Amino acid sequence: MTSLFLPPPQHRPRRRQVLQATVSVFGAALPLASSRAADRYAKYRGQTVAFSIPDHPHYDAMVKLLPRFTQETGIQVELSREHILRMKHRQLAELSQARSSFDLVSYVATWKSEYVSKQLIHPLAPFLQNPALADPGFDLADVVPGYLQNIGLVGGPKGYLPGPGARLYGLPYGAETSVLAYRRDVFATLAVQPPTTYAQLRQLLPVLRSKSGMAALTSRGQMGHNCVHAWLLHLSPLGGRVFDAHWVPTFQQTPGVQALQLLKEIADTGPEGMANFGYNEMLHTFLDGRSAMYLDSTAVFGAVRSSPLSRVDGKVGYALHPRGTRRASQTGGLGLAIARTSERANAAFLLMQWLTSKAQDKAVCALGAAPLRLSTLRDAELLRRYPEFALLREQLRYADPDWRPIISVWDEINTGPLGAAVHQGLTGAVPPEQALSAILGRVTDILVAGGYR
Repeated sequence: MTSLFLPPPQHRPRRRQVLQATVSVFGAALPLASSRAADRYAKYRGQTVAFSIPDHPHYDAMVKLLPRFTQETGIQVELSREHILRMKHRQLAELSQARSSFDLVSYVATWKSEYVSKQLIHPLAPFLQNPALADPGFDLADVVPGYLQNIGLVGGPKGYLPGPGARLYGLPYGAETSVLAYRRDVFATLAVQPPTTYAQLRQLLPVLRSKSGMAALTSRGQMGHNCVHAWLLHLSPLGGRVFDAHWVPTFQQTPGVQALQLLKEIADTGPEGMANFGYNEMLHTFLDGRSAMYLDSTAVFGAVRSSPLSRVDGKVGYALHPRGTRRASQTGGLGLAIARTSERANAAFLLMQWLTSKAQDKAVCALGAAPLRLSTLRDAELLRRYPEFALLREQLRYADPDWRPIISVWDEINTGPLGAAVHQGLTGAVPPEQALSAILGRVTDILVAGGYR
C-alpha cells in the first residue's frame, strides 16, 4: 500500500474544484508551451478533465501546478479528492459505468491488475503512438524503470512484470521506494552507526530502546494491508517471496518467518501502540521525536522538511535500506491511468503526459514532491536543494518491482488472511511460524478461485 500522509482537514482542497490561477517554481514563471505543443492542445481547449486523486503529499504539490496546465492548454481540470482508502471504492463504481464521470484516475500500484482485468482503464500505447497527441520529447526511457514496471505494466511474466505480453496501462506519479531515516543527533550521542545489514539492525534495536529513551524503530502494524506492508519490507531483503513461479505459497518458509520474527522485535522495542499504526501514525512518531529510526517510504523526505508536525528537520540522516541475504527495497505508490469509458480520454492523456514530463517532474519536486525521472535525480539544482536525492538515486538501483505479487486477488489476500496472520505474529498472539502456516489453505483457495492455481 502507498503511504498516507493527510494534511489537517482545514488545509485540504475541496472535494471537487476547478483550478484557475498561476504558479511559479524557483521564483520564476514556467515557460509557455511551444507553438507545436499548442497545436496538440488546440482541439481540446474548453474541455474539462475530471481527475480522481487521493489526499497525499505528492498531490498537494501537484495541485499547485494545475493552473499552469490550464493556462498553457486551455483544458480545465476538475478534482475529486478523497482519502486513499475510500478512493478505490469510488473509482470502481465510476469506472464501471457506460460513461465514466472520471477521465483520469490516480491509483495504487496493487490495483492495476484488477482494473485491467475488469477492463476499467485504457492501454497507453494508442496514445503514446499517436503523433497528434504524443510529445516527441517525452522520453519514456527516462522514467525510473522499477517504478514504470511496478506501477504501469500488466501482462508479461507473472501478469505484472516486463516481458512478452506486458502492456503499459499507467505512468507512475507519487511512486516510492523504501529508505532508512535515523536521528543523527541521537546516534552521535550514543556513538552508534546506522545499520547497513539486517544483523546490525536487529542488534541495534534493544540498544536504542534502552539507551536513548525513545522507541528504536517505528513501523506500521495495523491489521491488514499496513502490517503486511511492514512485513514485506523485510521479506524481500531476507530472500523471501510470497509465492513461487507457479503461485504456490512460500511466505511460510524460513525468510517469511524471519521477517515476522523481526517485525515482532521491532514492535517490542518500538513506539507504544505500534500494533495499531497505519502510515500516518508511524510517520508521526518519527516526526515528533518519539522514534530514533524509520524504515519505510521515501515520502519521509518531504515530511521531515515541510510537515507542520516535524520537530526533526536538520536532525535526520538517511541511509540505504539494510542488506539481508541481498540488497532490495520496495517499489510502489501511485500512478495515473485513463478511464476506458471516458469521453475525454485524449484530453486526459494530455494532462497525464504533461504532469509526468521532464519539466513538470522537476517542477513538482521543487514544490516538495518525489521524482519519477532519472533526469530529475541528476538535476544539479535539485540535488543542491535536496541532497537526499543522491541517496534515492542509489537506492533505486535495488528497488524490486516484484517485492509483492500484484495480481487481481492480492487485495483479498493482503487485507484478509495474510493481514490477520502477520498481525498475530507481530503482537505475539501466535508464534510467527504457526501464524503463517495456518493460512495456507485459505490463501490457496483464493488463488484457485482467482484462476491462479
